[in-house]
Amino acid sequence: MTREVRLLNTGSLLELSRRLRAAGGENIRSSMHRRIRRAAEPLRDDLQNTIRALDIRSSGRTTRSGGPSPTTRPLRATIADAIRISVRTGSHPGASVWVDKGRLPPDMRRMPEVINSGPPPGRIRHPVFGNKRRWANQYVKPFWWDDTVRKHTPRMEREVARIADDVRRRLD
Repeated sequence: MTREVRLLNTGSLLELSRRLRAAGGENIRSSMHRRIRRAAEPLRDDLQNTIRALDIRSSGRTTRSGGPSPTTRPLRATIADAIRISVRTGSHPGASVWVDKGRLPPDMRRMPEVINSGPPPGRIRHPVFGNKRRWANQYVKPFWWDDTVRKHTPRMEREVARIADDVRRRLD
């Protein structure tokens, strides 16, 4: 997904990374890495829970339900399983939370973006069972990714700043 969350240079992470390398503090670096990952994990977990619980409504017939998915790849669970965290403490320190498109089937690679922001926001348009002559519209609450990230950003920034301060104190 192009909307990737990155915590970079918060509390001078780059300067700390250089000082860690110079000091040779491998256990301090691994501790910092682990704590930054822990700061990002609640965001990843909330993003996964949000997409799994996302209500997708159909605009078609209302007299009968659509039934179980004809595929073995449920859309929301597949997207949730592709949400990843990456933590770096080297030359570009920080954390990223993103949807790993390589873990999605080729026909689903654009779906996280489509579900999040459209076009138009909140509408998913797709062929019915792969039949390109027959299309269906489904609707969701848009901006599931953006809203969840916005909710977690202040907490993550505070946590990463606290981690950087702790590491700086240990190096001094």
